[in-house]
Amino acid sequence: MSEKALGAVEAAGVGGAVETARVRQLWHLLEPFHALLYYAPEVEQEMAALGFGTEDRWPAYFPLRAAPLGEVGPERVASAFYSFSPRMVAGHMGRAWDIAGPREVLEARLRGIDRAYRAILGDRVEGPGLAEAAALARRAAESAGTGGRPLAAANAELPWPEAPHLQLWHAATVLREHRGDGHLAALLVAGLDPVESLVSFAAIGAASVERFESRGWSREEWAAARERLAVRGLVQPDGTATRDGRALRRRVEEHTDTLAAAPWQSLGRADADRLSDLLGDHWVAVLSSGLLPSESTLGIGKV
Repeated sequence: MSEKALGAVEAAGVGGAVETARVRQLWHLLEPFHALLYYAPEVEQEMAALGFGTEDRWPAYFPLRAAPLGEVGPERVASAFYSFSPRMVAGHMGRAWDIAGPREVLEARLRGIDRAYRAILGDRVEGPGLAEAAALARRAAESAGTGGRPLAAANAELPWPEAPHLQLWHAATVLREHRGDGHLAALLVAGLDPVESLVSFAAIGAASVERFESRGWSREEWAAARERLAVRGLVQPDGTATRDGRALRRRVEEHTDTLAAAPWQSLGRADADRLSDLLGDHWVAVLSSGLLPSESTLGIGKV
């Protein structure tokens, strides 16, 4: 890894033992490889060719992420995605499968990711380093338990692509949804409903309120959720978190890390470190593409 890439990865916290903090750092490393699905113009072009709107990212986002679940309706998608307004989900998923079925969308997303990785990584998609990284990421993904994790299970059930760079993307996707499903369990344990999960996250500065508003909740729903959290002593009248509110969100993130740990514990410290090293330059290339937003609702770098 180059000195520049090593410095960038170390700045993100990658390094050390496979402990809960390390689990979060490995997520920070792999998340951009998955997230290209929702921002790469090559994927957008493939979805537009199927007939999905491209006025913003949401008409494609919902079917792209939901396709592994099969031809499910808006209610099940809203349940699995959790923090999106059911109205927003219904608006995009009500007729999505009339435009193109899940199988067509799954094929389109692989075509788009193939093109996006090749555009960003160039000849490195054929390199031995990426192939080794893909094999390690696949080992971790294949050890991820999917009980009670619908999105992880749906992606894990899909056939593995043959090309190493597509295996890397698929592994990153399985691991990302594995963590995400566990995160929803942590939110439920904390007693945070879908809109409260966003209000409480905005309250600790994970992202701006405006960024969270993209999930489709009305101002009235947001205000009502803030009031419910205020009654519990979790937010101030101005919407910022109280000490108890920050402590609750810290417990949610720590619980999420614990629930996401098994694949990395299975991989082991040495191979987790090797994966970090192999992916460093590719990670920098993905971030340097300018395709991913500087602020996201995931709170990466903020929690």
